[in-house]
Parts: sequence; structure tokens; C-alpha cells
Amino acid sequence: RRHKLYREELNLTSPATLLPLRPEASWLQFHLGISRDGLYPRSSPAVSRLLRDMRDFSTVSADYSQDEKALLGACDCSQIVKPSGVHLKLVLRFQDFGKAMFKPMRQKREEETPEDFFYFVDFQRHNAEIAAFHLDRILDFRRVPPTVGRLINVTKEILEVTKNEVLQSVFFVSPASNVCFFAKCPYMCKTEYAVCGNPHLLEGSLSAFLPSLNLAPRLSIPNPWIRSYSFDGKEEWEVNPLYCDTVKEIYPYSSGNRLLNIIDMAIFDFLIGNMDRHHYEMFTKFGDDGFLLHLDNARGFGRHSHDETSILAPLTQCCIIKRMTWLRLQLLAEPEYRLSDVMRESLLQDPLAPVLTEPHLLALDRRLQLILRAVRKCIDTYGEARVVANDTMPAGAPTSDRAKLST
Repeated sequence: RRHKLYREELNLTSPATLLPLRPEASWLQFHLGISRDGLYPRSSPAVSRLLRDMRDFSTVSADYSQDEKALLGACDCSQIVKPSGVHLKLVLRFQDFGKAMFKPMRQKREEETPEDFFYFVDFQRHNAEIAAFHLDRILDFRRVPPTVGRLINVTKEILEVTKNEVLQSVFFVSPASNVCFFAKCPYMCKTEYAVCGNPHLLEGSLSAFLPSLNLAPRLSIPNPWIRSYSFDGKEEWEVNPLYCDTVKEIYPYSSGNRLLNIIDMAIFDFLIGNMDRHHYEMFTKFGDDGFLLHLDNARGFGRHSHDETSILAPLTQCCIIKRMTWLRLQLLAEPEYRLSDVMRESLLQDPLAPVLTEPHLLALDRRLQLILRAVRKCIDTYGEARVVANDTMPAGAPTSDRAKLST
């Protein structure tokens, strides 16, 4: 069925023109390399090829993501704080049945998120998606899908290949003769929120799609340390310093690696400054101890001048960390392996380098020291044997008299 649709998109009607799924295709090799240890093995050649193919291959088609499509008919405007047009995403398809999420440039690299912005109305940044992939790989988590920067010709690679008439209708030429487009939704999605080429070329990030849900089902689970998505009000973890005792009573946080993986995710989010981790996803195939996917990182790297220590609440309240994570963080604090230097060198491989400004790179070193300080404080209080856990070690004994965590 997919082969037939693919041929129809390219107007290929000759029976002599066959488009087999090549076993060596980078998209397929990436999917086949997913294991219970991560999205890809260390030093995976398939990931290197995938990044190159996303950078170089011509687009076959373009369409809105499912998020934008849902808004066309399922939008309660009273519940929306910021127009979705500011968070425009497109699905781009390539040869070999490849598919990637395109997030266009919204802010220049040197622009910081305004101090008065709430985290849930912040911009999404294409360079944050790219930098998050590199940081995740440096930390050896391997839980962010491969992501690369690319200059897209919005006319040739989106407008001329899309069959979505709604998407075609939102393209226009600005007074500066630049080709622009915007999201289509029932409220405030109009030219004020457009993204524009210069005149045709537009920076953006391309993140490789994971296998379809039919092939590799995933669960979306609320983060126990979810934030309040309103202008007032607090969640329990923000007012109860013993909140982790409550979490530890509830399966699967009461045993196995789940709580340790949540703390890995909190460390990652603190380093990039992402406060918007309301859910996390897991492959059902790997069971309750599988790794957490670190998806949608575009709200990271917004303010280099501010360290939001509340993101570290899972670590500071539970006082437990994986031994391998602890060792890796200490290594990246050493002068010869300084995190900012390793990130800078890694990001030079991306076509849109420099991806991050120097203040953002230096903020990584500062935040890493805050993480190390928090862990050492826990060790001083409880001892290393209790705080630094083997990856398969139960995440602390439950406290029976705590209230159950509401779902």
C-alpha cells in the first residue's frame, strides 16, 4: 500500500519503474538499530548516514503535522494561550520512504526568551532541537531522534511538492519579496505569525521519524513532576519537599529503572533549560524498564543567563542517580573533557554551525556544576551507597504512609 502511494506521489505509472525498499536505506537501518539500550548504538554508522541523507536528499512531499491538522477541527480557543501558528511544524518525506519533522527558524541565535514569558508560551527554536540531539549523544543517553540543520528552499521543497491544498493556500510573498507561509487554524494563524525564506531559503531542523505506531507502539505517560500549565497555582511537588516519597510508592516508580530514567531526563532538561516536559514516551516492546524518549526539545536553550533549578526537582527530592550518569557528568566537568568544548566541537559537524552562541555553551558548564553540587549534597546527607545506584537497582524503599499519587 505504501509502495503504491509513494509511486502515485511521484506520478510513476510505468510498471518498469520500481521503487523497492532498499535494505541499506539509512531510515530503515536507523529503525532496525533501536534496542532497549537506546535509539541507536554508540558510533552508529547508520545515524551518520541518516544525518547526511536528511541534509542532502530532495523532498518528495510536504504536509502539516498531525498537531496542526487536529487544530483545523478540534480547537478550543479558550484553552489556548499562544497561537499554534508560532509553533508551525511540517512533515517532509524523502526517497527510500524517509520522513522527518521540519521545524523552521523562529528566533535568531542571539535572541533570549523574554523574562516575562511563561514556559508554556515560549517560542520553539530549531537550533534547540539540533543542540539537544548532540547533547543527548554526548551524555550517552541516545534518546533523542537524530536531528540535523538544513537550509530548505520553501518554494521548491515545500510549496511545489505538497498536495495539501490548505498548505498551498498559506504561501504568500512578503513586501520584502520573500516567500512566506504560516499555519492554518481557526484562530489567529495568519501572516503575522508566518515564517519567511530569504527570499526562498529558510533555516530549520529536521528530526528523523521513529517507526510507525503500528510497528513499534509507544506509550505517552504524564511526568510525575509535571508543571501547572496556567498563570497561577502550584503542583504538589512544588510545595511538598517529600513528594518523591509519594512517587516511590507507585508502580513503576517503586522498583526498576523508571525513576532513575526520570532523573536522567530531568538532568538533560536542566542542562538545556527545558521546563516543558509534561509527558514522556516509551516503546511498549521494552517493558516498564525501557528507556524514555526525549522528544520535542525546541523550548530548550531559550535563556542562557538563567538557570531554572526547579527542573532538577526529581534529583534533589529523590537524591538518587545512575552510576553511569554520575560518572559521565564528572568526566564532562574535567578540563580536558569540558562539556562546552565537547558540545562546540560536536555542533561544528552540523550544516548550520554555529548552532549555539557562546553564552549558551558556557551555561552548560555552569549548570553541570550545579548538578554535581546537588548530587554531592545528597551524598553528604545519605551516603554514596544510597545515592549512586546501579542501573538495575530498586529506586528506594516506599514509604507506606504517604498518599497515592493522582494520575
